[in-house]
Formats: sequence, C-alpha cells, structure tokens
Amino acid sequence: MTRETANPQHGVALPITEMRALKELEGFLQAHASLSAGESIPVVAQDTLARSERTIECSAQNNAVVALSVRACALTALPDALGQLTHLQQLDMAGNQLTALPESLGSLLWLARIYLDENQLTALAELPGAWRHLEELHVDRNQLAALPESIGQLTRLKTLNVYGNRLVAVPASLSQLTALKEISLGSNQLTNLPESFWQLTNLRVVNLAENQLVSLSERIGKLTWLQMLDVGHNALTALPESLGELRRLAFLYLSNNHLRALPSSLLEHLSNLRYLNVTDNHLTALPETMGNLTNLIELRAYHNALTALPESLGKLKRLQELHVMHNWLESLPASLGNLAHLKELHLSDNRLAALPESLSKLSSLTHLDVRNNRLVALPESLGKLENLTHLNVRANGLVALPASIAELPKLEKLDLRWNKVSPLPEWLQRLEQRGCTVYT
Repeated sequence: MTRETANPQHGVALPITEMRALKELEGFLQAHASLSAGESIPVVAQDTLARSERTIECSAQNNAVVALSVRACALTALPDALGQLTHLQQLDMAGNQLTALPESLGSLLWLARIYLDENQLTALAELPGAWRHLEELHVDRNQLAALPESIGQLTRLKTLNVYGNRLVAVPASLSQLTALKEISLGSNQLTNLPESFWQLTNLRVVNLAENQLVSLSERIGKLTWLQMLDVGHNALTALPESLGELRRLAFLYLSNNHLRALPSSLLEHLSNLRYLNVTDNHLTALPETMGNLTNLIELRAYHNALTALPESLGKLKRLQELHVMHNWLESLPASLGNLAHLKELHLSDNRLAALPESLSKLSSLTHLDVRNNRLVALPESLGKLENLTHLNVRANGLVALPASIAELPKLEKLDLRWNKVSPLPEWLQRLEQRGCTVYT
C-alpha cells in the first residue's frame, strides 16, 4: 500500500503517487505558462464535486484527488501523469486545444464525469473500456466526425453531450446505453438515426436540433419518459403520430422545419406540455386539439402562414405568453379573453383589422404588441387592462385613440408612430408627465 504523506504546500494528505503526479502536472502547466513559476494547483478538501469558477483546481476527499479542472489553458496535449490520479471521479479539460486523449486516461477506473467541451478533438478513438463508472461524457464543440462503436461499453452513462461537432451518423451501439437519460446530438450533420436509437427508453432529454433530419421514426413513441425534445432547425416535413404518446413531454421544439400541419392526434394527449415552439414553418392552421394543452405556459408560432387561431385556445388557462407575429391573421377568436394568466400577447405583422372586445378581460396582460397590422380603431375597453405596461400600435391606420388609454395605471411605454392620429390628444402629455414613454 502506498504510504500517505502530508504536504504542507497543499495542506492535504495524499498518496505519494498522487503527490508526484500533481507535481509533474504543475511543472507541465508552468512550462505552458498556465501556472506561474513555483505556483501550485489549489487543492481543496470538500464534499462537493461542483465545478467552480477557478480555471485550475483540484479537489480532495478521503485523502485522494477526486476532481481536477484545467480549463481554458490552451493546452494541446495532456501529460501521462494524469493516469496516476487513480481516484479521480471528475476531470474537466474544457476550453483547451486538445486533438487527442492520452492512453493513460484508461487508468482512471473511477471516473464518473469528464468534460472535454471546446477542444479540437477529431476522434475519440476507442474509449477506455475501463471507464465502467462513467456517467457523464461532455464533448460539445469539437470536430468529431464519428463516435466509436466502443461507446456502447459505457453502460452506466447517463449524459452524453456531443453538440456542435461534425457527426454524419451515430453508431448502432448507442442502443446499449440503457441508463442514458440525456443526449445532445444537436448542431451536427445527421440525416437520419438508426432504428436502434429509439430503444433508449429511459431518455428524459433529447436534443437533435440543427441537423439535416428529414423524418422521425414512429418508434419515437417508445420514449415514454421523455420530458424535453428539440428537433428544431432540421428539414422535417411531417411528424410521426406516435409523438402524441409522449405524455410526460413538457418542452417541445419544432421550429425552423418545413411543417405544413400539426396532426390533431399529436396534441390530443400532451396535457403536460408547458412550452411549444412551432415557429418558422409553413403552418396554415393550428388544430382545435390545441385546447387540450391545459398546462401550456408559452406558445410560439410566429413566422408561419396562419390565417386564424382556433377557438379552443381559450381553454389554455395557464398560458402566459402567446407569440403569433408574422402570420396572416385577419381576426382573433373571442375566446382569447378567457386567458386570465396571459401576460404577453405578440400580434405584430399580421392583417388584423380589429381587436375583439374580449381582450379587455386579460387582467394579467403586461405587453400588447399589434404593430404593422390594419387597425383603424382600438376598443375603448383597452382601458380595463390595469396591468398593461407596454402598448405598441405602430404602423396601423389609426386616426383616433380611445381616451381610456390615459387611465392605464401601469403604462410605461406607448408607441403610436406611423399612424394618422390628428390632432394628438392632450392626455398624451399627462402620460409623459407621469413617466410613460410616448412615441408619436
């Protein structure tokens, strides 16, 4: 057994082999100007392995180094001495210029988390089979063109982040990672996924955004624990009906695809959905089943071709933000007045000729944006929006304003530019004197 020794420089008792490894690493970092001459790696005895703001740091528990961070030091290689820190559970080398990993890392039998984000890795070669305890692998923003088949040996892996690389495919062996709960393959060059991918039924978070996917398998419905799915910025023209089986889904990102419709069945059972983003598609309508999303807090559907909104939107009693600007809306359903918790209503760049009187019931509304529409009048009842802070009616056809606007107690900004209101009402001065910013 290696004798432990107290090191007054670090103030922590460590095995001799680990002390030697730290000394060698310190010399390596001093030679690369990451540490000053004679400077030591700070070693802190603590119970937590949380990542701190310090660039270079070491943590110790039970007289052993268990966490090491050497971030943003412009390193192009790692010393073999790292392999002697055999009790390491967390290794953070993010933000360097590494192109490969030393074989000595295979000695880190207890490694649970490794952060290699923002390096220049072009391959992971064969991952150390000894990393049986690895739970998190972070390699975002590298230059990886592939993942090795051996990744399937990391059977305890719970988090796999490979965002922002050059992957054109993923290995079928991913299906062996049955403990995986979070995977990020976003911002790569994937055109499809192997059918075996959908066997990862413990997944909670899946990020496939910013790829070149043209379809999703119907087998996605097997991911019944899924809580967040991001497939935005792909080339999807349709969605599988089985998406509607993901009843635990809380966040769904479908933006920047080529979707022309949302299947009615898709939204029928997603009652736990809190956030839905379908922006920048070719949608001409939203299904009436939208009203089933009774826990929805934010809906983003701008930059589509919507000509109307479903009356069932009025059932979304928890909705706080509705973003439907840049569509072809000509009218709004009266049921919008039922959205008692709505705080932001964004309707700019549509074809609205009038606003429904029911909007006056939106007692929580703080932001109302109807700029660039075809409004010729505003309802007098807008004065009932006692929590309204921002009102933007710029670039419409208004020739007069309801005096009730002057009574809005919390109004902070009123934008009237590019209308034809003449003469301007005298109460605008009172608003400005009260501290409201008025643009005319």
